[in-house]
Amino acid sequence: MNPATNANTDRSMKDITALALGLRDPAISRRQAAARELGRSGNPAATGPLGAALSDLHPKVRSECVQALGRLEDPDASPFIIQALGDAEPEVRAAAIAATGRTRDHRAVSALISCLKDTDEQVRIGAAEVLGKLGDPRAIGPLGMLAHDPFTDVRYAAETAVGRIRKKRDTVH
Repeated sequence: MNPATNANTDRSMKDITALALGLRDPAISRRQAAARELGRSGNPAATGPLGAALSDLHPKVRSECVQALGRLEDPDASPFIIQALGDAEPEVRAAAIAATGRTRDHRAVSALISCLKDTDEQVRIGAAEVLGKLGDPRAIGPLGMLAHDPFTDVRYAAETAVGRIRKKRDTVH
């Protein structure tokens, strides 16, 4: 490695370390900003601090951390994103669904299928949309269960997802 690359790596790690410390700031807005910048860094070294911050007491911070994990495009971030699919707050679950849509990680299919039973209709819609993008045939049955959902948008998202999965399956065969 040449000296210039070494200097950039050292600076980058110092930035990650400083931002990771920001995840412990008493101010919610500063913790959110630190998470956002860690995600923008694109540095896989940010995965650990962001994953640890999923235990933050404030859902807006956890939501920002999940979004940042999705932006990292680090395969090691997926377990944290999948964990966040089960968060107590719908805002965090929705962010985890969006992050899964971004990473397109098939390891999340089972957790996404569980989100189809969520009490929040936006979470159900997001889960259906991402399952459609992933195209995993295991989701067809559970998506079909949403045919009687009280919300039209949920039913439409599920129907569209089933169509996408079938089209993808028929194209492969």
